[in-house]
Amino acid sequence: MQAVLSSQEISNNNLTQTLERLFDDLDTADNMTKNAIENDVVRFGSEAADFLVNKIRTAKGAQRGVAAMSLIRIGEDSIEPLKQEAVKDKDFQWIANYLIREITGR
Repeated sequence: MQAVLSSQEISNNNLTQTLERLFDDLDTADNMTKNAIENDVVRFGSEAADFLVNKIRTAKGAQRGVAAMSLIRIGEDSIEPLKQEAVKDKDFQWIANYLIREITGR
């Protein structure tokens, strides 16, 4: 299967626009495409963390799941944005705590 985004698309597009397009594509994607989208999102690393934290707060279904798994796969760089959002939004604390435990293994 071909990657969802080419390297040129990733470097030439605005990050938020690119991530929004990828997440919009999840609504109609099959499982292979969902996996490819998640891989593309993870390649952005820490640059995507704030977007992903916001997506967990606002999205449902596959979009929310991919956002959460992407944060876990990005790892340590996801922890600070999760903590910052948990401080601002008490209802988000349990989600942030869960994801941080998944990242740290503690």
